[in-house]
Amino acid sequence: MEDTKPGWRMTSDPPSETTSSSLDSPTGKIHKREQWSKKLDFLLACIGFSVGLGNVWRFPFLCYRNGGGAFLIPYFLAVILGGIPMFFLEVSLGQFMSEGGIGPWRIAPLFQGIGYATAVIVFLLNCEYNVILSWAFYYIFASLTSVLPWSHCDNEWNTENCTTLEQLRLLQQAANSTEAPSLADTTPASASELVASTLAHGNETLNVTAPSGVFKEDNASKVIYPDPVTEFWERKVLGLSSGVGDPGNIKWDLALCLLLAWIVVYFCICKGIKSSGKVMYVTATSPYIFMFILLIRGVTLEGSSLGLDYYLNPKWERLADAQVWVDAGTQIFFSYSIGLGTLTALGSYNKFHHNCFRDSLIFAAVNSLTSFLAGFVIFSVLGFMAHSQGVSVEDVAESGPGLAFIAYPEAVAQMPLAPAWSALFFVMIILLGLDSQFVGVEGFVTACVDLYPKFLRRNYNKEIFIAIVCLICFLIGLSMVTEGGMYVFQLFDYYSASRIVMVVATIECLVVAYVYGIERFLDNLLFMFGFQNEMFKKIFRIIAKVFWTVLSPTFTMAIFVLGCVSYSELTYKRKHVLYEYPSWAIGVGWMLALVSVVLIPIFMVQRICVTPGTFSERIRVLITPHLRQHQLRPNEDMTRTVLLEDEFFTDLENRIEEKDVPMGPLIASSDEPIQSTGIKHPHPVNGKDSESFNRLLGEQNGSSLA
Repeated sequence: MEDTKPGWRMTSDPPSETTSSSLDSPTGKIHKREQWSKKLDFLLACIGFSVGLGNVWRFPFLCYRNGGGAFLIPYFLAVILGGIPMFFLEVSLGQFMSEGGIGPWRIAPLFQGIGYATAVIVFLLNCEYNVILSWAFYYIFASLTSVLPWSHCDNEWNTENCTTLEQLRLLQQAANSTEAPSLADTTPASASELVASTLAHGNETLNVTAPSGVFKEDNASKVIYPDPVTEFWERKVLGLSSGVGDPGNIKWDLALCLLLAWIVVYFCICKGIKSSGKVMYVTATSPYIFMFILLIRGVTLEGSSLGLDYYLNPKWERLADAQVWVDAGTQIFFSYSIGLGTLTALGSYNKFHHNCFRDSLIFAAVNSLTSFLAGFVIFSVLGFMAHSQGVSVEDVAESGPGLAFIAYPEAVAQMPLAPAWSALFFVMIILLGLDSQFVGVEGFVTACVDLYPKFLRRNYNKEIFIAIVCLICFLIGLSMVTEGGMYVFQLFDYYSASRIVMVVATIECLVVAYVYGIERFLDNLLFMFGFQNEMFKKIFRIIAKVFWTVLSPTFTMAIFVLGCVSYSELTYKRKHVLYEYPSWAIGVGWMLALVSVVLIPIFMVQRICVTPGTFSERIRVLITPHLRQHQLRPNEDMTRTVLLEDEFFTDLENRIEEKDVPMGPLIASSDEPIQSTGIKHPHPVNGKDSESFNRLLGEQNGSSLA
């Protein structure tokens, strides 16, 4: 690029910083930072990461529970007020700074704890999420048979009171007939046996032999018969223990499935985005093929219309319930993957002038339509199931793991060619979850690699580091594949990455809008995207400013506050028993929730302590953006910017933190403009280029390293 005044740049993308070539050094080859090879790679990565299991097993249930079609009103308001603005903010910030995780918050170093907080959140999420894939692998292997093992009660893990759907029909006919025939083989245990097999421990209600015997629910108002699907899930797959305080043994069959899941994840990302980008073309698109196949099958089943009516029938009175709005907001943040740092990492691999604004709108449309489509897939089958059993859809509708591993397997067991449909469903589950998992790991790895690039980009250090991360996550995940592992999984799922991401997202929005400056950020975006139409640029500025300064942070905090007001402690609702966690387990859950967000104030204090100068000088320098030459605006006020440039300025910044250099010269002078592309620094800061150094830092401070 040609020499110009500060901030005047050609429209070509900055060289070297994001190229995929390598540099040789005395200690080995240092690989340069990668970029997406095609524009579509970024969009597919975002869709693959964010469009996942939550769209399939959470949105349909929330839609049904919160008023059917009426729920779409708060849902799409949440998309407009929170989803699209926050998604666009994160990906555009990553693209502008060309760094993931901690690096983008150089725009206000005082708040770099945001990057550390998001890294911890996504790490905890990675440990938990792959456990779901291990369950899905287990069910796929179990489906490779002519008869599904959960379709009958003749297995070694079934209890004597296990009752199939056909046996249940006979019991219902017997109960309705004037003469009750003898049903010795199908009659459930008596209520007294149920009471004997059920113990109450303070706030814990559990079944000791889970789930043998007949259970009563809601003060014995309803008799529940153990079914083979639930027994397969709880007794065979999970080997469920009595509670979180009883971890039991590791389920080695599940542990091997978990190991398989982590091996697949590692090979998807071991070569960085060059390998994961190619895998994404399969994992991000093929679930839609399976989804349409399952949809066609679902709507052709008898009774499917019953489920669709429950799914879409609007109940307008539900809009007066604050919990409906909380569910809509939390679903958007969950399905859009906001506040995890991974979107920033994905955006950082874009070329500098890539139009991620367009991609954000496309992503929002695909994500929301996928959720809506998944509702038809799920509730058409639940309608068939309710019709077959002669019960209400409300009695069979579930969310989360209960939907994927109990309700849907129970439905496919009643279909012709059941093993094929079962395998098809769980392949879809794996494909939906796999790209979410390995992109999440990629987001965490990107944050670490960008933090220590000189070491982790050298030779094969990055591949080794990814293997270490996968191994650590696998070892943590082993706690969730024990006999008490489901209780641990629920703790991770409920606390580590739920409402707390809204706090992180609100802080992100406020820092960009009020610390870095909304006008400055909009100037950066308009240059980065290269919009030409003046009217469009004016409208873009107005809308973005209103959303990022007022609407989005207000909406996000409002949802968080309402969520806190309606907070209830974690329970695990099994099909027959409600398990309430003991207080010590709830305390562990809150530790998982706070271990991330507490890093924001901790690193604020740390930055203030290590920065030299008076307190006001420290705050001044820590809220001053640290930018590179290609990120400067035309006629940039250099008294309000710290200029970083390649190894020269990276080394300088390190020495500033080590207190080897006085604080004063950190902010460059605007009295002597700095050529944005004209300064070359062939040497690190060692006195060999003192003239350029003094010109950068401002001679009025009288500081020199010569």
